[in-house]
Amino acid sequence: MTRVLVAWCPDWPATAVGIDAATPGAAVVQGQVAACTAAARAAGVRRGQRLRDAQRRCPGLVGRDRDGDAEGRLFEPVAEAVAALTPRVEVVRPGLCALAARGPARFYGGEEALRVLVQDTVVEAGHDCGTGVADGLFAAELAARAGDGGGVVPAGGAAAFLARYPLSVLDRPELADLLRRLGIKTLGDFAALPSGHVAGRFGADGALAHRLARGEEPRPLAPARAAADLSVRSGFEPPAERAEQVVFAAKRLAGELHEGLAAGGLACVRLEAAVGFADGRVLRRLWRHDGLSALAVAERVRWQLSAHQPADAEAVWGGVTWLELAPDQLVPDEGRQEGLWGRTSVTDRIARAADRIQALLGHHGVTRPVLVGGRGPGERVVRVPVGDLAPGGLPEGPWPGRITGPAPAVVPPVPPDVELADASGAAVVVSARCEVSAPPATLAFRGRPAAVTGWTGPWPADERWWDADRARRRARFQVTTDDGAAYLLAVEGGRWHIEAVYD
Repeated sequence: MTRVLVAWCPDWPATAVGIDAATPGAAVVQGQVAACTAAARAAGVRRGQRLRDAQRRCPGLVGRDRDGDAEGRLFEPVAEAVAALTPRVEVVRPGLCALAARGPARFYGGEEALRVLVQDTVVEAGHDCGTGVADGLFAAELAARAGDGGGVVPAGGAAAFLARYPLSVLDRPELADLLRRLGIKTLGDFAALPSGHVAGRFGADGALAHRLARGEEPRPLAPARAAADLSVRSGFEPPAERAEQVVFAAKRLAGELHEGLAAGGLACVRLEAAVGFADGRVLRRLWRHDGLSALAVAERVRWQLSAHQPADAEAVWGGVTWLELAPDQLVPDEGRQEGLWGRTSVTDRIARAADRIQALLGHHGVTRPVLVGGRGPGERVVRVPVGDLAPGGLPEGPWPGRITGPAPAVVPPVPPDVELADASGAAVVVSARCEVSAPPATLAFRGRPAAVTGWTGPWPADERWWDADRARRRARFQVTTDDGAAYLLAVEGGRWHIEAVYD
């Protein structure tokens, strides 16, 4: 079993958006708490809570939208500081990096000495840090989170160390809920189950979680046989002086690398990105792969270069002369199950075509719609650039004031203003108590009035009341007119506009 050291920066998503550790604050994604500071946790805030519930527990909570790009860019100096102690540092995700501990521990006088040295190095870089050493990445991460600044799990003791942990640390809510209903409450209980029965009952993902609970590697060791060099390389003549040039090349190289792996029936667990500078320096970084798209690989190269850019320019110091991507830890590609009634994933051919169009039109030139939570129809769909990770799952409801089905046919990008009047010609007004001044009688759009034949509402929505700059208060109505049209109207600040049109 490989001895692994993990350096973990707590609450990194909150740190990356500028929330100080002593401030009750949280990084938020789609209305839910993605990470919070220790001060917020002391007040009862927990990851996964709805923002309003969190602010009810902690009235002074500062909520900011999560910024994945900032998380990657700001973590690069931390990874570079650790890499100054020992090479081949793997960035598992922003906020968490790992390295093989056996060799460095012998050099620095033992695992505990190495753990303390890495922790002190990250703290000197300006960030809180916990470090842990254990058999395997999973146990080492939990060791880094345990106690005061982490600890060392003795060799062979990972299973005993993990046994007391709850099932929630597996980060598989559905599996954890099912196991709890079966009377299994801890990793030790889960690890005691026979492996064959777990695979038959819970499938491949359950078997993987079972291996983690037993302190084993997440997959059986199955190294690929020696094969041709699958690394890909690109040179720059003259040296590339802007990060965008290197990132564009990284995206192309990642596509070539994925094609080479697919041709050999292989997948890689980690990816090494090496950047050569004009002054002779070489910057190498290991990234956890886990099926990253070509665009995601290019984004990680951007993070890697961010520590070598002037703060007020995009030029890379000294220029980049070459870039190389090399797969690390090759394993057989087990493939994926397609849907019975057709493909449910984007094919490689479509992905390559989208990449080419993005190269011409820019990163946001090709997008796909993703369903998210929200009240209005325009808020329930966001457009995500092809290749980027979609936002987290749908936040739990019930979204008071949400418009129910059927879904409208058209949602204007810029809601046009309209006039809604009662039978006397006066504008219809909605009071602070959500009382309608009079039944709507006429809807005027672009100067053309139409008689209102039916209406329902209002559905009030008082949003982000805790943030004076982003607060919104509005009410929605559904109306039909004598020309056969149906609209979703909204009134905000005394002005009416069309939010959506029904077919």
